[in-house]
Amino acid sequence: MTGTEIDYATVFRTLPGMVALLTPDLVYADANEEFLRMSGRKREDLIGRYLFDVFPDNPNHDDATGMRNLETSLLRALATGERDTMALQRYDVQIPDRPGHWEERYWSPVNVPVLGADGKVVLLVHRVEDVTELIRARQAADDGQTRVLEAELYRRAGELQAVNERLRQAHAREREVAVALQEAMLPAPRQPAHHLAAVRYRPAVGALNVCGDWYDLVDLVGGDRIGVSVGDVVGHGLEAACVMGQLRSALSAASRVAEGPAQALNVLGRYAHVVDGAESATAVTTFVDFDRHTVTYSSAGHPPPLLLHADGRVEFLDRATDPPLDARPDPLPRPQAVTAFDDGATLVLYTDGLIERRREDIDTGLHRLARSLTLHRELDPETLADAVLRELLPPEGATDDTALVVVRL
Repeated sequence: MTGTEIDYATVFRTLPGMVALLTPDLVYADANEEFLRMSGRKREDLIGRYLFDVFPDNPNHDDATGMRNLETSLLRALATGERDTMALQRYDVQIPDRPGHWEERYWSPVNVPVLGADGKVVLLVHRVEDVTELIRARQAADDGQTRVLEAELYRRAGELQAVNERLRQAHAREREVAVALQEAMLPAPRQPAHHLAAVRYRPAVGALNVCGDWYDLVDLVGGDRIGVSVGDVVGHGLEAACVMGQLRSALSAASRVAEGPAQALNVLGRYAHVVDGAESATAVTTFVDFDRHTVTYSSAGHPPPLLLHADGRVEFLDRATDPPLDARPDPLPRPQAVTAFDDGATLVLYTDGLIERRREDIDTGLHRLARSLTLHRELDPETLADAVLRELLPPEGATDDTALVVVRL
């Protein structure tokens, strides 16, 4: 490889995550080493074979729907030509050398179509995040639950920091590489379960189109619940984006097994302590329970979420605010608070780029956002998000990164 050439075949083989390539007929065209290792398959077991011949449904369990849900996602990506991100799924995976014996696995797939010159799908990139060990740790948890989760996150910290170091040493810093990195680290905009949500992401002007802000929406276990989070890493550009990717992944995993948002931020704070560049990072996470009509929230030094009630009243969710993630050498348990909502309310999370202006008090920006939400409260989330950005961000572009999440409750 010369100074300007990149051996993408080698990059693909050594990617730290599970990645496979599928034809439009859902036949394996290639798979990287991590996919083979984690799935327990040899290359000859995969290449040229139909995906669901390799990984069939478990006929002994009607509730093992992971493979059926995966097929639906893949077909949707083929039909629309757009990325499809799946919620965490349980799969029963047949043990290769023991026919009829199945192993329970937990995978979170993302399916991305690759379009040819004629605009048709020629390949599907099938990326899988294996969180089986995290789920098993949760299922086996007792009083040592948090310690088990922290140990796994610390292990992942080493792996992710190694990736971060390789990225810093990379020669290719052109815009195309930066954009690809950003898309890989952030979840694609999607609707959690059946609820209406909109996300917007605006890097600061001149930030190589990548930044340190992040957002995340996850379906939570137990009832009709979702987790909605945003966070902010100090700085812009590629290094901030690398740190952002580590913190977002860690908080997403912690939220799926934590009892509440405060515990999720407790774990994330300990994890941030071992991530270079995570100093002074902030985050806020909310657990929305649609069955109980409540929002439980906790903030680590982040501006408060806003709850726009159906009658137009705006509530600042500021009763559970704590210092940033790595602010204390010996972290204390973080606070959390609960508020109620009626059908038709709107939850809004954002980063400080939306409200902060030089030589202006932050309360001015908060009230400007509240007025904009009240003015446009009848709009659907997508249109509301566009209206808020249009009114609050400078037309020439912001000097700070901005993330915005709008969820209709």
